[in-house]
Formats: sequence, C-alpha cells, structure tokens
Amino acid sequence: MRKFEKISWEQWQKDIGNDIDVYYAHELPRRETKYSAGYDFRSPIDFVLHPGEDKKIPTGIKIDMNEGEMFLLVVRSSMGYKWNVRMCNQIGVFEKDYYNNKTNEGHAMLRLQNHGTEDYVVKVGDRIAQGIFTTFLTVDNEEPVKGERTGGLGSTNKER
Repeated sequence: MRKFEKISWEQWQKDIGNDIDVYYAHELPRRETKYSAGYDFRSPIDFVLHPGEDKKIPTGIKIDMNEGEMFLLVVRSSMGYKWNVRMCNQIGVFEKDYYNNKTNEGHAMLRLQNHGTEDYVVKVGDRIAQGIFTTFLTVDNEEPVKGERTGGLGSTNKER
C-alpha cells in the first residue's frame, strides 16, 4: 500500500524532541495543487542553516510503497533557485524495505547544505522537500536477490 505515516511517538522523541503538541500537529506530506507530482514535506523543527553549513533534518515521516516502486525525496525548487540550499546527496532514494526497518522505523531524513550567502531560516511547518513515487525496472537476467535490509540509512552496503 502506498502511504505516508507519522513515525511513532517513541521514535519522534529519539530523533526530534519531546513536544507532544508538535507531534500531533505535524502534517503528513500532501500535494498542494491538482497537477502536482510532488508531495510537500514540512519541517517538524525550527532551524537556521548558515552559509556553508549542513544539517541533518528529520521529517517525522515514514513512507510505504508497493513492490516495484521507489520514492524520491528532493529539495523544493525554490530552495535551490532562490536560496542556493541543496540536499547533500542531491536526491534521496527510498526503497520499500526501508519502511519500518528495525533501526529507525524508516524515518525519512534529509541533509541540507546552504551554498548561499545568507542564513536560510525554517520554522515548524515550512515546506522543506518534496517527494515523488515512481516505478523502477530491473534487468531480465538478474540473479535471484536474497539479501534483506537489516537496518536504516546506509544498511544495504553492510554485510548480511
């Protein structure tokens, strides 16, 4: 099933903080217009990104998808164009087996970097990224894949 969910309160406390009101008020990503491809993610925290600085930013969201799909998380166009703020890895790729992993429940995070000359200020609820569901293809002559994800971010390159 393709869907967004808020991370659990327990995971929120580990990754974000202890303000239960912010937790309950945090919105799931949504498309802002009828023809939008991307779902806007809102910040669950206030932060300032100084010129030259980078920060890991939690979203408070986990993403489920159907087999044969992936989810791409990218910076909003206006952030790059107007402020020269980028995601450090340019694009976040989330696979189905990241959802509900044992390490962090599949909490989607992003790392932003300010390449501009002014502070980039974000308040709780500001839109900080957009995500797109898409399908992917595999080669016809692929050997059977037996590996399974055992953790969160970066865990697929670890020994199984």
